[in-house]
Amino acid sequence: MQSKEWSPDQLRRTRLRTTIEIQKLITLFYFEHNKDYVFIGEKHNFWELLYVDRGEVEVRTDKAIHVLRQGSIIFHKPNEFHSFRAAKGVAPDVIVVTFDCHSPAMRGFEGKQLQVNEEERKMLVLMMHEGKQAFEFPFRHPLKRLPHAAAGSEQLLRCYLETFLLLLLRKLEAADSGVVQQQLSLPHPAREKSEQLLLRDILSYIAEHLDDPLNITTICGQFYMSRTRLQMLFHKQHGCSFKQYVTQLRIRKAKILIREDTRNMTEIARLLGFASIHYFSKAFKKETGINPSEYARSVRAQMDAPK
Repeated sequence: MQSKEWSPDQLRRTRLRTTIEIQKLITLFYFEHNKDYVFIGEKHNFWELLYVDRGEVEVRTDKAIHVLRQGSIIFHKPNEFHSFRAAKGVAPDVIVVTFDCHSPAMRGFEGKQLQVNEEERKMLVLMMHEGKQAFEFPFRHPLKRLPHAAAGSEQLLRCYLETFLLLLLRKLEAADSGVVQQQLSLPHPAREKSEQLLLRDILSYIAEHLDDPLNITTICGQFYMSRTRLQMLFHKQHGCSFKQYVTQLRIRKAKILIREDTRNMTEIARLLGFASIHYFSKAFKKETGINPSEYARSVRAQMDAPK
C-alpha cells in the first residue's frame, strides 16, 4: 500500500487561545503624591489599576473602603466610582494604569485587592521601563509617542501588562479553588534564586545605612564578595552600577522628605550622607532634571491646587 503524499506546508496549525487581551492603553502614570493628597473621585468606562509602590492610601468605591499598603493593588471596573487619599500623613508613590480590555476573564478582578509578589512586581517595573522607551516621560494624557522609540516597545509594554494580569489571575484561581499556591512566578535556575536572595540582603543593608558613607569596598567586605561580582549583580538586576543605585535611592528618599516637609535642604543632604548641599543639589538635578528647591516648589503648587 502506497503511503499518502503530504507536505510540511499542510501541517495543521493550532491557534493559541487568548485569556486577557489589552485593546488600548489610556493612561500610564507614576505619581509621587504629597502627604496630604486627596483625589475627590471619578468614574469612567474603562479599567483602572492602582498599585501602591510606597506609603499607604485609603481607597473608597461605591461599595467599600480599602486600605492599601506598599505592594498592594486594587482594580476598578468600568463605571465604578472611586476616590483615594494619602493615609497616615505619609507621601505615597503610586502607579495608575487605565486601559480598555473586553476579555471576560477581567471580571475576576472586580472588587479585588491583592498583594503583589516580587515576580509580579517585576512585570510592573518592566512595563514602566518599556513605557519610557515608547512615550515621552513624565507620562501625560494623551500619551505622546517618542519619535525614535525602541523597536517593539509598545508591544512589550502590552505583553508585560498582560503577563502581570495573568499571573494575578492564576493567583485568584488558586485561592478560589483552595489549592495551595506553590509558585506563580516565572521559573528561575537555582543559581539565580540564590543571587536574588543575596541581592535582597545587600539592598536591605543599603537601605538601613543610607545615611552612612556607603561605598563598594564596604559592601564587598560586608558580604565577602569581589567588586566585579557586585557590579555584575547590580547591572544584571537593576541595569546600573552600585554607585548609581545608591544615588538613585538617596534622591528618591530626598524627594519623599521634601514632600513630607519635615526638614530643610541642608538637613536632608546631611541625613542622606552627602558631603555638602552643593553635592546634594548637583546629584538631585542630574537624577531629576531640576534642583531640590524647584522640586519643593512644584510640590507646594500641587498642595495648593484645588482638590
